[in-house]
Amino acid sequence: MAAVIGEAAGHFLSVKQVAAYLQLNEKKIYALVNEGGIPATKVTGKWMFPRELIDRWMMDSAHGGLLTDRLVIAGSDDPLVYRVVTAFARDVDAHAQVSYTPTGTRLGLELLQANRVDVSALHWGPLGESHTRHPALLRQHPQHRNWVLIRAFSREQGLMLKPSLADRVRDLETVMKQDLRWVQRQSGAGAQRFLMEVRKSVVGVKAPNVTTTALSEREAAAAIVLDLADVAPGARAAATEAGLAFVPFGVEGFDFVLPRSIWFRRLFQELLTRLRSGECRQTADLLGGYDFSECGDLIWGQE
Repeated sequence: MAAVIGEAAGHFLSVKQVAAYLQLNEKKIYALVNEGGIPATKVTGKWMFPRELIDRWMMDSAHGGLLTDRLVIAGSDDPLVYRVVTAFARDVDAHAQVSYTPTGTRLGLELLQANRVDVSALHWGPLGESHTRHPALLRQHPQHRNWVLIRAFSREQGLMLKPSLADRVRDLETVMKQDLRWVQRQSGAGAQRFLMEVRKSVVGVKAPNVTTTALSEREAAAAIVLDLADVAPGARAAATEAGLAFVPFGVEGFDFVLPRSIWFRRLFQELLTRLRSGECRQTADLLGGYDFSECGDLIWGQE
């Protein structure tokens, strides 16, 4: 086996080399690739396997993820999740890696598909449709067969506005028809998707005057505070945090998608415990708009 690895070019293994390394036949390796069950990349028509990711995949499989000392989260932005994860990272100190990088829903799923992160957060439209919409979004990725969808909470979504506009615009239709400066979220962001659907339901809506683009809800809120724009899509919590006015347009499910092997990983279970804690609920009450009645529930993925 050592000789086989020694023959590998750089840090990548061929199908033949990874088959020998894992003591499997090549047919089984191709089957794992087609199922999205093994880290791989296609280079000039040939499948190659990053040795480092293969080793990590084997260790994670062998221990059911229970002994892995990292929890890297990407995907949709949320002020409460940010606070919980930041406190979590502080408490584990250097004994584990716990991090959260808001990237937007779609990029988070692409990073999860590429085995670059352990968990991706997502929201993609109204709460009542999340049990079908979210799985449909996951099925666009080859590795979805290995994923589960866990509900974190539901939250109120709407429009964040300059405080000075609060008396002028009290409902969604009025906001949509005003000549305001808008923050646009990046393509693939759940907030932008929800807003686009809501806009279709308003008769006579004006085309938005987009003055800036934000890559997270906090960045969108900051753009308003800095007077770069007047209105942006976002959660009530993000508006509260930034001292902005808020006009709701719906409630959405905020979920975590992750491989089954990570579902019972100690660090992920600790994250759920922290979300259920009294301290977290107190912060959620201050920010506003959260409902934890389904926190930790399996939404989709168990066969």
